[in-house]
Amino acid sequence: MPIQYLLLLCSLLTFPAYAVDVALDVGHSRRNSGVISASGIPEWELNRQLAEEVAGRLEQMNVSYRLIGADGAMEVLTERTDLARHDAFFISLHHDSVQPAWLERADRYSGYALFVSRLNPKIGESLACAKEIGDRLLAAGFKPSLYHAAPIEGENRPFADRSRGIHYYDGLAVLRTARQPAVLIEAGVAVNPEDEIRVTGKAGRARVAEAVSRGVADCLRIIRAHASERSVRNRNKTKTE
Repeated sequence: MPIQYLLLLCSLLTFPAYAVDVALDVGHSRRNSGVISASGIPEWELNRQLAEEVAGRLEQMNVSYRLIGADGAMEVLTERTDLARHDAFFISLHHDSVQPAWLERADRYSGYALFVSRLNPKIGESLACAKEIGDRLLAAGFKPSLYHAAPIEGENRPFADRSRGIHYYDGLAVLRTARQPAVLIEAGVAVNPEDEIRVTGKAGRARVAEAVSRGVADCLRIIRAHASERSVRNRNKTKTE
């Protein structure tokens, strides 16, 4: 067999055939729009705008993607992960709120938060991807919010990595039901007027999108490296049987 065909065959065996690289999930919907920001904008709209900005940067990096929930009509969460079942990575984009009792002092709470689920079948890669995204956000000057770990009802999300603002949230449906590594991001605290401007203003959203897209690209390299290692192990195992 000619060497070029052998190389092609090896590459096909090494890397799985993903439908697209990244599923960009626009959190919430038009009907269930999430929080209302300090300036009165439904969270779904903020999520959609951020997703489109991230998508544009991924396209510039030749990273394939699909937008999920961008029309605002998708209500069933498991339909989102089912649509993305053949994609390499799943990221759900959101903007944050605070507990109702804290709303009067919402200006005290700011920053991003990242979530992974230990019920996801690829929790190791999910956490690795969250770390890459967290590193990019920190490098861009953003800080983690940290308050989701507060030991109170409605929070109490333990840290997976405090320095990067990563929490375990096992029950989140899109993280739990995703077949691939999955991360949910709260880009900032939208009910805090200053934080809303910081992450949803034109310049701020661009910075968030740049950090997230670069973190996603770093994440994809990890996913593909792990897939390659698994394929090599499987081939070696087959040879010895």
